[in-house]
Amino acid sequence: MTSTLFKLNDGNELPLLGFGTYLITRQSEITRVCDEALKAGYRSFDTAAFYNNETELGLAFKKLLPKHNLTRKDIYITSKLWIDDHGGGAKTENAAKESLRKLQCEYLDLYLIHWPGAGGLAPSNPNNAVVRRQTWSTLVNLHKKGLLKSIGVSNYNIRHIKELVSDCDGVKPAVNQVEWHPHIYQPDLLEECRSHGILLQAFSPLGGTNTKAVLQDPVVNSIAEQLKVTPGRVLIRWIIQHKVAVIPKAASSKHIEENVQVDFVIPPNLMEELNKRPIHRKYDWDSDNIV
Repeated sequence: MTSTLFKLNDGNELPLLGFGTYLITRQSEITRVCDEALKAGYRSFDTAAFYNNETELGLAFKKLLPKHNLTRKDIYITSKLWIDDHGGGAKTENAAKESLRKLQCEYLDLYLIHWPGAGGLAPSNPNNAVVRRQTWSTLVNLHKKGLLKSIGVSNYNIRHIKELVSDCDGVKPAVNQVEWHPHIYQPDLLEECRSHGILLQAFSPLGGTNTKAVLQDPVVNSIAEQLKVTPGRVLIRWIIQHKVAVIPKAASSKHIEENVQVDFVIPPNLMEELNKRPIHRKYDWDSDNIV
């Protein structure tokens, strides 16, 4: 599954299954998990300025790529612009270039606006829309220069997506990265993104770091027993069968290896059981109140 690619609306390709690095910050830990991830077959790595691990990832890749007989072109790196660097112009451009510097890259494969709200603005402040529009314009310029191969957004709801594609300087977002699992199944958001050629990518596919509610869901566990796989693998496979990209995070060797073992198929009736879970809850950030 790590070698399966999605073709984005800008012509570039993104690996179906990637590796999330949120909350992994110590150099020794970053190097270890990246080493094990590369060994397991992962070629896509997701980070963000907010994660405070770009420097560590850059050092890890410099050490590990030769070890695995890989070059920069063999891996896909995503990072994200934090809320304090919204607003476009030099502030936004410098933030993107700082991520490049820390990651020791000449380009990023994908760069996302991390959040639709700007730092220092209340969620209800209408200037949020103005600021993120200015931010997008600067990212488009960096994209055209080749520094950012693809650009996109994260935590955007349907309203935010419609607003952006209506005025996007001729470059639609390639990706919208959102929380996505059976407790926050959003078919309307998926359809809205697909109507514009935007790939939905799932973060927190197992429910996030602060809850076991999704992994312990009785329907998820019943299906796992029927298919003789782990609940985590069921959740990742459910996402993939929706043709949504996914970036599970793992720190243990066992889970790093397990999360790529998703070549089985969930039958349609069991997919529908997962689709119809009555819980509708985000366990991570909720951007619905951002104007």
